[in-house]
Amino acid sequence: MNETRTLVSPHTLGTRRGKAIYWTTLVSIVVIFTFVFVFPLYWMVTGAMKSPDELADVPPGVFPRHFDLSGYREAWRQLDLGLYLRNTLVYALGAWLFTMGVDVTAAYALSKLRPMFGRAVLGLMLATLMIPPMVILLPAYLTVKDLPLFHVNLLNTPWAIWLPAAANAFNIFLLKRFFDSIPTELLQAAEVEGASPARILWSVVLPVSRPILGVVSIFTIVNVWRDFVWPLLVLPDSQRRTISVAISSLAVQVPQNVLIGSLVIASVPTIVVFFVFQRHIMAGLTAGGLKG
Repeated sequence: MNETRTLVSPHTLGTRRGKAIYWTTLVSIVVIFTFVFVFPLYWMVTGAMKSPDELADVPPGVFPRHFDLSGYREAWRQLDLGLYLRNTLVYALGAWLFTMGVDVTAAYALSKLRPMFGRAVLGLMLATLMIPPMVILLPAYLTVKDLPLFHVNLLNTPWAIWLPAAANAFNIFLLKRFFDSIPTELLQAAEVEGASPARILWSVVLPVSRPILGVVSIFTIVNVWRDFVWPLLVLPDSQRRTISVAISSLAVQVPQNVLIGSLVIASVPTIVVFFVFQRHIMAGLTAGGLKG
């Protein structure tokens, strides 16, 4: 009979003193980690409620002296956040659509259709993950400025955000690993019924792949929403900026509490997306097959 050996014996944990030490340690660790992760968010939210003089206090106050939301109202009005939120929403949704169209079909082809030189293509894709993003920043910019073959300038257009977002080797790798876990017999049964590869993808593969599709969707939207350097380069027009670039460029023109309020407003959409779809992250990353 195998016996599991642990640092503290089950007998010790079963005593009153052992239980007290266990729960004290557990609660302390949870509280400390919660404080470490939540306190910066709390500090940002309450910072917009303080006056510039309060923000300059030494030592800083933990609580605002007055519950004042004027910092948020001024941030919305002075920085024209409505325009930049709409811009970023268009870029994020477009990038999501292109990612679903390009990365899903590429992963499906590499996983189930197995084209010639498929492994070599996948290896080259994964090799791009080893290249620091800053190294390919200039070549990517030159490509967008003068699109090969078509010789079209994509600067100041949503295409400059959408197309690079779809070329994501990490998303293709995640999708392929999930598609690999789908039983081949399931696809063969659909093929016997006369379904084409496109029909199999749409009617069989995608319905059972909702967890990983949710993960890729979250990654894509959040990456576009928080990106700074690339939109700064390819969207020089002030009316087409993303929310992060707009806040950075206008930061010196507004008081500090208004700036903090704008950061809170810009963060709300991604926080909402995370809390709504957080279960898809673990479900998609840990799924290894089909049940039933």
